[in-house]
Amino acid sequence: MPSQLPDGEPAPNDGSLPESALTGLGLRPFGIYVHVPFCATRCGYCDFNTYTADELGSSGGFDSWLEGLRAELDLGARVLAAGPRAVPKAETVFVGGGTPSLLGAERLGAVLDAIRASFGLANEAEITTESNPESTSPEFFAGIRDAGYTRVSLGMQSAAEHVLRVLDRRHTPGRPVEAATEARAAGFEHVNLDLIYGTPGETDDDLRRSLEAVRAGGVDHVSAYSLIVEDGTPMARKVRRGDVPMPDPDVLADRYEILDRTLSEAGLHWYEVSNWASDSAAECRHNLGYWRGGDWWGAGPGAHSHVGGVRWWNVKHPARYATALAGGESPAHAREVLGVEDRRVERVMLELRLAGGVPVDVLDESGVLAAKQAVTDGLLRAEDLRAGRCVLTDRGRLLADAVVHALLA
Repeated sequence: MPSQLPDGEPAPNDGSLPESALTGLGLRPFGIYVHVPFCATRCGYCDFNTYTADELGSSGGFDSWLEGLRAELDLGARVLAAGPRAVPKAETVFVGGGTPSLLGAERLGAVLDAIRASFGLANEAEITTESNPESTSPEFFAGIRDAGYTRVSLGMQSAAEHVLRVLDRRHTPGRPVEAATEARAAGFEHVNLDLIYGTPGETDDDLRRSLEAVRAGGVDHVSAYSLIVEDGTPMARKVRRGDVPMPDPDVLADRYEILDRTLSEAGLHWYEVSNWASDSAAECRHNLGYWRGGDWWGAGPGAHSHVGGVRWWNVKHPARYATALAGGESPAHAREVLGVEDRRVERVMLELRLAGGVPVDVLDESGVLAAKQAVTDGLLRAEDLRAGRCVLTDRGRLLADAVVHALLA
């Protein structure tokens, strides 16, 4: 089952936010995240908030989820209307999961209609949906393009059949590239393929073949993440039993270098430690909003939100989520109000991952000294530090977490 929600202070039943959170609303990037908690099967490495039809039974389904989603979006618009400015229109929308493509094009169109009716969409809004290759088709892509989606993110993970088996992925090795081609044919300029590297049994050549497939797909964006063995997952149990080995950090570093070199040769530049794009127009604006401290309303079971330094998260089970909203209450489970130091720490943690880095003036005195040492160690770029920014070197990207720890120690 999915991991537990974090603790926090009680969230108001009406979803209201402190006045301080609403100050400046609309001056920061604003997006909507929609969580779709449904999957046909659960992958062995995944600890996201997802449920199969067998797990839900009659306690929750697509239509009750959609009804709850409409209610939460309306609630969100009312809450933000309490601020001194007008409710901001969504500059970005990201429908994630789970497997959003299981909803089909018609229901995904209804999701977008609900956002239009509550918050509204800004001109030139970026609207993304995640999709699993096996639950897509040319008709699906044409339908969501007509509904207004502008970007598709496809879960590829690997082009090696034995790697997909270890990950419990259901699609065939060639299907993600076929799906990317179908999306482009339907009129999508922006298509992302997700990769996972470091899976037990994967070789360097397996990764190279996956990258060759990515290039054949003609996509303008790639996200690549090292396999993380999360507690409570079937993958973690296999590692604990000794059925498969824990990913080796040195191997992961080697694979990252292969990824970065190959994608750079293909014309995709890194703009965040785990993300590459063909140009600035192809970068995921929604995720950039997260990394740059923007505001977003997260709707759906288990979704997390952030507005003006207040973070909250919804109850996880779809049935409990729908019940709360049907009763006129917020589905929020708990929240936390971030202090000045909390927000500074998060800014360093998130912005350092970006190609533009983080301003030196965000660091305290010991952080500045650590930044100078990181330059000596080859982890931060000397010329950028002289210009007032901390920017990771290629080697620094491999040790990004250690650099963050040093800057905040």
